[in-house]
Amino acid sequence: MIKKAITRRRFIRDSSQAALAGALYFSLPLSAIRSEEQKSRVVLIRNKDIFDAQNKISQQRMQQMIDEAVMALVDEADPLKAWRKIISKDDVVGIKSNVWWGLYTPKELEQALRKRIMDCGVVAGDISIEDRGVLNDKVFNRATALINVRPLRTHDWSGVGSLIKNYIMFVKKPWEYHNDSCADLAALWKLSHVTGKTRLNILVMLTPQFHHTGAHHYNPEYTWPYYGLLVGFDPVAVDATGVRILQAKRLEHFKEERPINPPPKHVFLADTRHHLGTADPNKIDLIRIGWQEESLI
Repeated sequence: MIKKAITRRRFIRDSSQAALAGALYFSLPLSAIRSEEQKSRVVLIRNKDIFDAQNKISQQRMQQMIDEAVMALVDEADPLKAWRKIISKDDVVGIKSNVWWGLYTPKELEQALRKRIMDCGVVAGDISIEDRGVLNDKVFNRATALINVRPLRTHDWSGVGSLIKNYIMFVKKPWEYHNDSCADLAALWKLSHVTGKTRLNILVMLTPQFHHTGAHHYNPEYTWPYYGLLVGFDPVAVDATGVRILQAKRLEHFKEERPINPPPKHVFLADTRHHLGTADPNKIDLIRIGWQEESLI
């Protein structure tokens, strides 16, 4: 386990979104910026052997990855004890997945989550995995706990499809949150049927998409095997870390500074405007587990 502090200066240097980050974060008055507090812990775990010879995800290794990430997140050496710090046997759990055809939440990860939730004592009937049907799902309608899990990709409306954005299906009219490049997606997290329920955020970084050329565009040319997961309690910190990785990949691929378009402002405004979490890398405790080469961060 390696902890590495990321300075604010390095964030601006590494990010092809430097102008945006400066405008959204550093030009604000001090009263608008989060006060000094305990850092948000984000776990980056990578396993180069997550795919087998047929390019399929190993269920066993996926289980190991998410278990190790949760153990690091809560400082616990036993996987079941670690999960029981997050989920209790009396919980009703909704796993908010993502089914977008081009890059969807892996079934192997969904099943790994279901297994551990049941290991915590939650009965099968109190667990649901859903995306677009959450508002009509009986389990989600009485959920006491949510686990938020989705792959990271660039997005034509919001800059990136992120953990913050993954809750857009909790409203009947998602398009009402599309104004200004989806700037206020963090407001979704203040909804009465959402607020305070999220126990874990998992940004899938197995094969992220770092570029697109139109709405709903998917092209394997713009994905790459990163073999990772980003896990944390703070969705803003996890998303901000994912954005930095995408920007570094874009620089590597295009050989020039090419900002994500539109800029993923909703991630930074989730911090500075909505106070959902922190996007400031100087307030993120990044813990690295597993394969370290080509991490881009």
